[in-house]
Amino acid sequence: MRPWNAFTAVEAEVRAVVAGPRWAELPEPARAYRIASHALVTADGDRWLFAAHARWHLHDPAGGRWHPAPPPRDLPARRAGHAAAALPSDLIPRGPDFAAEPGSTQAFVGPDVPDRLCAGIRELLRANCGKAEPEYPLTAFDEIFAADVPGTVAAVWGTIMWCAYAPAFDGNERLLTAFGEFLRRPLPGDEWVRWLPAPPLTDLVRLVAERQRAGHPRAALRLTALIADTAQILLSDARFRPRALALLTMTEPTLQRPGLDDHLLDDQAVLRAWLARCPPRLARALLPDTDPDAHLAHTVYDLLEALAFTPDPPRAAAAHLADLSDSRGLLPARLDHRLRRAYDDLHRAGLTSTSAAEHTQPDGFPVRPGPLPGAGPDRPRAGEPPSGDDAYEGSADRGRVAAVLGAAYAVGLAWSRVSGARVPERGFAGAAALVRRLIHERDDKPPINH
Repeated sequence: MRPWNAFTAVEAEVRAVVAGPRWAELPEPARAYRIASHALVTADGDRWLFAAHARWHLHDPAGGRWHPAPPPRDLPARRAGHAAAALPSDLIPRGPDFAAEPGSTQAFVGPDVPDRLCAGIRELLRANCGKAEPEYPLTAFDEIFAADVPGTVAAVWGTIMWCAYAPAFDGNERLLTAFGEFLRRPLPGDEWVRWLPAPPLTDLVRLVAERQRAGHPRAALRLTALIADTAQILLSDARFRPRALALLTMTEPTLQRPGLDDHLLDDQAVLRAWLARCPPRLARALLPDTDPDAHLAHTVYDLLEALAFTPDPPRAAAAHLADLSDSRGLLPARLDHRLRRAYDDLHRAGLTSTSAAEHTQPDGFPVRPGPLPGAGPDRPRAGEPPSGDDAYEGSADRGRVAAVLGAAYAVGLAWSRVSGARVPERGFAGAAALVRRLIHERDDKPPINH
């Protein structure tokens, strides 16, 4: 039996309250009171709330903001009420946000994309790559594909990349090689990893809206169906599932009622219609397009959570945040005070913007290959001496490293969207260092979320 833990207990209590039948009927002050009454304080004075999006939030004593941040579950904590009136409204759970699909933060390096998924995508491509380019012009993703490639191929590609939590792929990944004959130029990256951009939803919408503007609603409907078919195939992999679900809910009404969007000719009008159809429980999947600042905060949360096995997750996370280009000094103000302290230490040592400076900052934790069959999860492989860092409760297995790699790359992409900073073609320094630990062994187990 696990020992009692204050964070785990409060989390269970708040989930039960929010899931209750009366929650949606309560006025906001009453909901704020219920959430505030579950505040926890650790011995260092940090104040924590389990609140919106079913995530923990840390109070920053300097500015009074609440930052999404996973708690230190190994530390004792006590109940300490907080003034309900002082809670911002976006901290109060609405209810559906607690039902969000968790997905996985793993990159596509290490655990492969399942064979069945790859086969489904290849079948879609074979059935649609021969469409006439004038009928389906390449109005988006033209920096990826050759000029004579039809928009049907771009629709499949764009759906995959938009749905991917962190589109960093093994350079030999079968899902990517299916598109090889259509590419304009080699994909960004190196022989190990393709560090791919995360397209905005507008790029997918543009393929559809352009056909509607051109007076070809049936072609627009076929593209919408192709996007939905691709999303349906992607549901089998947790690294795609949350956004694939969101995309299906946005496109299915049009497929069920052909002509529903025919009057929408502007890209933004179609985008607004799609976003309006997404249910609140899937809203977090849309944050890259609806609230890039909040999306950045949630990817930082994911990174800290992926690094929970390290002795000091904020310090390990700061090593990855230090890779981000921040010439205007905008990043520290977006971090909670624990992360800010760790980041400032690196900044004073001249170790920030490491990717921009093209040198590698250590990734912050030891990595060794996963155990052989029969070995315990935290024991060395047969014949391997114990690591010099066994205070880490066993070095990170490959699944955990893939989760850190994905979360770190997602943070970099989110920061690029917020700040306009360039995404390095060969990846961010810390993430690239993790790749060198992963790439020499294959691991075809399905992805799991850490």
